Amino acid sequence: MAQPTFFTKPPATALADVATLTKAQLVDPGRGGQIITGLASLDEAGPMHLAFFDNLKYADQLKATKAGACLVSPRFEAQVPAHVAVLRAAQPFRAFVKIAREWHSEALRPQSWTGNAGIAPSAIIDPTARLEDGVIVDPLAVIGPDVEIGSGTLVGVGAVIGPGVKIGRDCNVGARTAIQCALIGNNVLIHPGCSIGQDGYGFIFFGPEGHLKVPQTGRVLIQNDVEVGANTTIDRGSLRDTVIGEGTKIDNQVQIGHNVTIGRHCLLAAQIGLAGSLTIGDNVALGAKVGINNHLKIGDGAQVTAMSAVKDDIPPGGRWGGHFAKPTKQWFKEIIAVERLVRDSKADPKDEGRE
Repeated sequence: MAQPTFFTKPPATALADVATLTKAQLVDPGRGGQIITGLASLDEAGPMHLAFFDNLKYADQLKATKAGACLVSPRFEAQVPAHVAVLRAAQPFRAFVKIAREWHSEALRPQSWTGNAGIAPSAIIDPTARLEDGVIVDPLAVIGPDVEIGSGTLVGVGAVIGPGVKIGRDCNVGARTAIQCALIGNNVLIHPGCSIGQDGYGFIFFGPEGHLKVPQTGRVLIQNDVEVGANTTIDRGSLRDTVIGEGTKIDNQVQIGHNVTIGRHCLLAAQIGLAGSLTIGDNVALGAKVGINNHLKIGDGAQVTAMSAVKDDIPPGGRWGGHFAKPTKQWFKEIIAVERLVRDSKADPKDEGRE
């Protein structure tokens, strides 16, 4: 049985045409007629595959690769085995992605899981909802009263859109996603299993009546060109709105609390936890499993390393990490100092026999 694939097989393409598509230089023009039929990593590529190399960590894979051709920077092209055609590119991975986007454009945004091209008969759509021409609604989706959805938007299998929600054009609402109390812009990709617009974690704790719930009456505003990863939760605001700025890309399983404001073109990796009422500036990058306390400000262009816990404001352009997070230079110095203390204590004869 042939290995199954879920995406369109690329066309057989001559290396000369690959060079044109990627704007790379084929070092040996005599190999311009060589055919490439797919893309692969260095360690899995065969003679008909195009691979790329831009990291010395994978030098052994480059040495052993069976790829037919490889995109590589001038710095490393001498390390490419003789049987591999060299495509010289200033940024090999960017060039590789360029041709991947050309050959696998259907993988750039989710498609209907059922091949549906219109409104599925089993979808439930309130009579007061307004859907522009070209909206696709997959089976078992539910669209509530006064919802508005723009053309080119896909609502996935079993998704639920609550009353009054507004969704712009060319969006994707993934299967089993639940959206309420939200206004969503154009070209927003929401992957399966997301929960958007539910009430935030607001209580007056330990009162005489127990934990007293605070009404959460704000909204979620998601601007244009945002992507939200699978099983991410974005709580609606309590008094003011929760806002996700345009162009921001959010990974899977991220928790965004109420009243959070995230700026434009930010990057949030998986399993981040953002407590309520914090403000994140533009172009901020947060590594996986970062946790940020409430009511903080993260300045424009700041970066926080993975698995850090943030309890203080971070200035614009700051590079922070650790538990608790601090400027990375300070954090690294402290780690080195602690390691030196441990080594010195092991070397001290007085410590022999101690647990």
